[in-house]
Amino acid sequence: MELHRNGFLQTYIDNLNQILEKYPEYQSFSLEQLICYAENMPAQVCDCVLHNAGGAYNHIFYFSNLRKNNDTPLAGSLADQIEWQFGCFRNFRDLFTTAALSVFGSGYAWLVLDEDGKLAFRTTDNQGTLLLTGERPILSIDVWEHAYYLQYYNMRKDYINDWFSVVNWEQAQQTFSGIT
Repeated sequence: MELHRNGFLQTYIDNLNQILEKYPEYQSFSLEQLICYAENMPAQVCDCVLHNAGGAYNHIFYFSNLRKNNDTPLAGSLADQIEWQFGCFRNFRDLFTTAALSVFGSGYAWLVLDEDGKLAFRTTDNQGTLLLTGERPILSIDVWEHAYYLQYYNMRKDYINDWFSVVNWEQAQQTFSGIT
């Protein structure tokens, strides 16, 4: 995880800062603002900003929902919503796992609150984000090989199963409470 966080995340941040050195008018933008405004930027930087700001945003969101030695179970209104929509945590977990396994190549699986106020699973390729969809992310799992290969090799499902034991359910509940 240290290599993942200190290497990949930092590279996206460094690359984005290098791009923005030439565009001081965008240097005060948040990651969210950069992503949402990128298509209005000069064509020569639009894709680079989307890729690097997306990479930084996705990684920061992913890491913010992890907790080492997590012994706090899912509780509160998010647990209630999962129970109501999916019947039980096991069904929720199976569906989230299926979504994560469905990502072909590199990307993320997300638990979101959709525009109808329901929980839904989404996937994004590469460093795509959900910021332009109107859906609000609650949890994400990075399923790029760099997230798991050193420990799990090509066993993505084992990584996903273990990911559930380090999810910071308190943070997920806080995020859910903040958007409902």
